[in-house]
Amino acid sequence: MLLLENIKIALSSIKSNLLRSLLTILIIMVGITALVGILTAIDTILYSLNDNFSSIGSNSFKIQPKYESLKSNRHGRKKRVGDNINFRQAMQFKEKYQFPGAKVTVFTNFVNGATVKYKDKKTNPVISVTGVDDNFLDVKGIEIGEGRYFNNNELQDGMHKVILGNQIVKNLFKLKKDKVIGKIVDINGYNYKVIGIIKEEGSNKNSNNDQTAFVPLLNGKRYYHYENKPYQINTGLENSMEMDEAISSATGLFRNIRKLKIKDQNDFEITKSDNLLKMIKDATFKIRIATIAIALITLLGAAIGLMNIMLVTVSERTREIGIRKSTGATNKHILTQFLTESVIISQLGGILGILLGVTLGIVLAHYIKGHFVMPWLWIIIALILNTIVGLISGVFPAIKASKMDPIESLRYE
Repeated sequence: MLLLENIKIALSSIKSNLLRSLLTILIIMVGITALVGILTAIDTILYSLNDNFSSIGSNSFKIQPKYESLKSNRHGRKKRVGDNINFRQAMQFKEKYQFPGAKVTVFTNFVNGATVKYKDKKTNPVISVTGVDDNFLDVKGIEIGEGRYFNNNELQDGMHKVILGNQIVKNLFKLKKDKVIGKIVDINGYNYKVIGIIKEEGSNKNSNNDQTAFVPLLNGKRYYHYENKPYQINTGLENSMEMDEAISSATGLFRNIRKLKIKDQNDFEITKSDNLLKMIKDATFKIRIATIAIALITLLGAAIGLMNIMLVTVSERTREIGIRKSTGATNKHILTQFLTESVIISQLGGILGILLGVTLGIVLAHYIKGHFVMPWLWIIIALILNTIVGLISGVFPAIKASKMDPIESLRYE
């Protein structure tokens, strides 16, 4: 009951000095808005980037032969020191790797300078022919714009079906893209039926899928395989937080596949594809620190202003303090009353700042069509900071009020 009474007295005091209290509340609100709003915006952007990067294969790692840097007289080039990953090793890894939520794709670039023909038109000999398996799209984050992907029968039987890059279609056909599906094209002397077209990527991605013809892996192996032909292994994960554990599991399995002894060093290396996202997270860490510093400076100014208000309030209510003490209020009651008032003013500013900061995060998420996540951590931190500001600002005025002599207070005019 005493707490409720103190809250009522505090709200009444705030109302009677509304303008003065409002200015302090607004200063606190600005600091908390900066803290919650900017940090929420950063989290929203990072979540959106993580979702987008997951869709382009960033939550993945690849296994490749080990390389070492050559001496400076070779201009810093790298030399391969591990054997190529052959078809048997790649397929064995795909079959045996059972990490939860992981998808393994095995693929390879069979030809770099192929020519694709349709009737009397043909491309320049710059087309890549890539053999792919069932998980290729999911792991690499490639989308089909028209048509469909290979089904299991086409992949297992190595059928003469092809999915063309967007630029190849533009060069060969004047038809609408949906009309290209089902047409027969010639790739280096072999006929293939077009079943899909890759969604146009342009130059934004570090790839050349617009100039690539994708065929079933076993089809390409039938015509272009040779001894020690290198194959690529990429593994995609549902959760990037499990990357290190997944790589550790993959390393042990692939050592067994390569028949390496305990004393042997790895003749292969595993490379993560999340470097860009990691760089962005590292950069935003500095922004977070700067934001927290700005918010703390603002709150420091608010704390000084709040302490000033509380000191003025104590002086204005000296007679009230004397009356309360003369009717039985103890020093502890007076101390609690003024501390409660200080904390309430601080929390009002904090709550308004939290609401405004979260609103800014929601607006940003809607604007970038991203995923908004309620920033509970920043809200809790803001509430704690508000409480600390209220206590620090109110403790000296409250102590001053609690130590007043009741007789002198009653004489105060």
